[in-house]
Amino acid sequence: MDQQTRTELEAAAFRGLVEHLRQRTDVQNIDLMNLAGFCRSCLTKWYVAAGKERGIEVPPEEAQLAVYGMPYAEWKAKYQTEAAPEKLARFEETKPLHAKISGHAK
Repeated sequence: MDQQTRTELEAAAFRGLVEHLRQRTDVQNIDLMNLAGFCRSCLTKWYVAAGKERGIEVPPEEAQLAVYGMPYAEWKAKYQTEAAPEKLARFEETKPLHAKISGHAK
């Protein structure tokens, strides 16, 4: 497979993941972090970092629109619920497994 085709397929897979996450507003970011070690916010940070690696300044708000489909504050107000104490504890337990670029694994 040539590099251009690979890049196009990877981009399509990313768009599919983002669309799926937009449909699954019932799945909280903390649940994603606890199970998979990354969440929607991690995707936005990867998006910004990918731009930076290519010399492109991507404002975080632009990346949030690309992933959340709306400003993060709007998504948070509409869909984010308060995390239960056990989810917060699990978050702390799983920190070593969280995506490095997310900033949660410090």
